[in-house]
Amino acid sequence: MYPGSHLTSSPDKPAVIRPATGESVTYAELMDRSTRIANHLRALGMRPGDTVAVVSDNDLRVFDVYWAAVRSGMYVTVVNHHLTAPEVNYILADCGAGIVFAGAAVGQAVAEADQVLADPERRVAWGGPVAGFADYDAVLAAASPEPLTDQPRGTDMLYSSGTTGRPKGIRPPLPEGQVDQVPDTVSAVFGPVYGFGADTVYLSPAPVYHAAPLRYCAMVNSLGGTVVLMDRFEPREALRLIGEHHITHSQWVPTMFVRMLKLPEEVRTSYDVSSLKVAIHAAAPCPEQVKRKMIEWWGPVIQEYYAATEAAGVTLIGPEDALERPGSVGRAALGTLHICDENGDDLPTGEVGVVYFERDQVPFEYHNDPEKTRAARHPRHEFWATTGDLGYLDEDGFLYLTDRKAFMIISGGVNIYPQEAENVLVNHPAVYDVAVIGIPDEDLGEVARGYVQLAASEDPSETLAEELIGYTTDHLAAYKAPRSIEFVEDLPRTPTGKLVKGELRKRVLAGD
Repeated sequence: MYPGSHLTSSPDKPAVIRPATGESVTYAELMDRSTRIANHLRALGMRPGDTVAVVSDNDLRVFDVYWAAVRSGMYVTVVNHHLTAPEVNYILADCGAGIVFAGAAVGQAVAEADQVLADPERRVAWGGPVAGFADYDAVLAAASPEPLTDQPRGTDMLYSSGTTGRPKGIRPPLPEGQVDQVPDTVSAVFGPVYGFGADTVYLSPAPVYHAAPLRYCAMVNSLGGTVVLMDRFEPREALRLIGEHHITHSQWVPTMFVRMLKLPEEVRTSYDVSSLKVAIHAAAPCPEQVKRKMIEWWGPVIQEYYAATEAAGVTLIGPEDALERPGSVGRAALGTLHICDENGDDLPTGEVGVVYFERDQVPFEYHNDPEKTRAARHPRHEFWATTGDLGYLDEDGFLYLTDRKAFMIISGGVNIYPQEAENVLVNHPAVYDVAVIGIPDEDLGEVARGYVQLAASEDPSETLAEELIGYTTDHLAAYKAPRSIEFVEDLPRTPTGKLVKGELRKRVLAGD
């Protein structure tokens, strides 16, 4: 199914509501706008397999463009609007974007997009003027409203930074069939499990450039429900919206749970959350105490899944199993789990190894990076894929994760790849050597801290630490910069010069 399937039964039903502005879009409006955009894309000569890029805050019009691309057999790449203009340009070029749509509220992120997309017809902005961009409303008005007779299903192609710091496009194969005949993977897997349907009212408190918010909102559109799209998470406002809109389904990261739990009890209990049927969390490990407290507060509606943007596989765990098996992320719901040693051999129950999912097809490739794609495959099984996580299985097939992929930092559900900051900081004249790692944080799970060995002529100071953080944010999006800097005498490296982050982490946690 897709939004057009609901035009006859509920054309005036809100498909998406944006409480911050009071705006909403009905199913009839969503289909008219996406039809016009799809016709505009075809008029530009774009065809199935091409890529449509979006750089925006949580604006309703993101879904106009999303569905225009998906019902045209194209890829849609929604880009993190916190990135700098050069970082955005790298993604626009790498994904081969044939057009970019942008929100004026984040216009600085696309300030240099003309360097990649020279044709002004291929740069479109909404919400106000953006220099060098065509006006979105004017483009819609000029586009044909003629219904589409051929609608091959497209899909998303989202970007996740690699350990080298360069973002990598996660490119799944295009589905075969028409958009109204072939369900997307999220709807097929999660829709029945969590009871999504036409009566769903789904609260999305996270940015839609992340995979899960984008895909879950699209699933709700597909099934005829209503999305309530927050501009940004704020604990009291989220709780207020649950009661006001009678939210049935929602999705969170553990940090959001923490911040809601930190509200005074009389504040928390003043909000009505009785409409909630399912509250899903993912993206980062949830502390056992936090999950237990949320179940005590909201009842047995807390559900967890483990997956990744790559969609290599999925595990699920409900509230009862979570309480009985604290720390587990559940059993496989998409793919077959394997825990393998360094040679790719299956390990016995209880032993820690690399987590692989076995599928009946290759689920993804890293765009323009065959080496990274090969590294994500099992050495002997073409259809086994991993994102590099470590874990073990218990005797009943429940998965427990023991480590993160390659020292990636997950801070409040946001992935931070420390080498990007390291590559910037090492160029500062005061820096001799540098490493960035995640340190535990009660609120965010982890925060990034830089460990800096200074040049011989430099002396450590708070002023210099602040300068180094500012130097990083001059070159990268602010969330990628370390929250703090600690000066050290040296950093652990092998004789070949390789930084041993595991040893550094041990030092830090031991208090050295």
